[in-house]
Amino acid sequence: MQTIAQLDMLRKSVAELRKGGAKVALVPTMGALHDGHLTLMREAAKLADHVVASIFVNPTQFGPNEDLDAYPRQLAEDSAMLESEGVALLWAPTVDEMYPKGFASSISVEGVSADFCGADRPGHFDGVATVVCKLFHQVLPDIACFGEKDWQQLAVIRQMARDLDLTRPFANDIIGIPTVREPDGLAMSSRNRYLDDQDRAAAATLPREMREAIARIEDGQHVGRTLAALEDALLGAGFSSVDYADLADAANLAKLDKLDTHPARLLVAARIGGTRLIDNMAVNM
Repeated sequence: MQTIAQLDMLRKSVAELRKGGAKVALVPTMGALHDGHLTLMREAAKLADHVVASIFVNPTQFGPNEDLDAYPRQLAEDSAMLESEGVALLWAPTVDEMYPKGFASSISVEGVSADFCGADRPGHFDGVATVVCKLFHQVLPDIACFGEKDWQQLAVIRQMARDLDLTRPFANDIIGIPTVREPDGLAMSSRNRYLDDQDRAAAATLPREMREAIARIEDGQHVGRTLAALEDALLGAGFSSVDYADLADAANLAKLDKLDTHPARLLVAARIGGTRLIDNMAVNM
């Protein structure tokens, strides 16, 4: 596996990978890899001839009171994991390489970024859209793979690709990979490591209560009362607060007070032990 930190070398190496018409898949990450990330690499390898992974802890998507400095950085360990998965190239730029002196541009995707994490973390999705757009232009992948755990991020990136007429990748080639979960149902996340044993055990309440809420909604029960009961259950289980628990259109993320003919998602963000956990699940008619 090649590990590259300079843009000119990246472009030359990706061009080599493309020889003979080979397809390239990109899997962007911020490192601190776990099996959820490795699942993305495996799925990407099924869709393309070569997989390029990126590791970049993007400062522009962190707010002033968020955990940028504390975010785990373990490039050597992550590199070994990627190499064991057969990843062809690791793009690991520095902050100065990604945002050189004088950098002054930002991408804002309205609508899908307005609520949920966008409301709770002002500017977060501007940082996400900007860095992902740069990654797409740097690597020019045929396919890009993202986890569905952050459903809103996936929606923002697809909207950006459509709005900006991107062709490497096209919006339809931005692939969502189902969330990888622990045996007790908790979505895998780099932030799970922040939980102590007590909070980690209580965190398993989140997916369990979400599934129960979905079953009630699909059974025709009142959406608002069901979501309020979900919040109460999480607070009773030890969560300190619930940032949001909403039913939304799966594509445009418009909030719903009842199911209609469009695919829907239940989206939740809640805090426990100082750690903010997010999750989402499909809701069917």
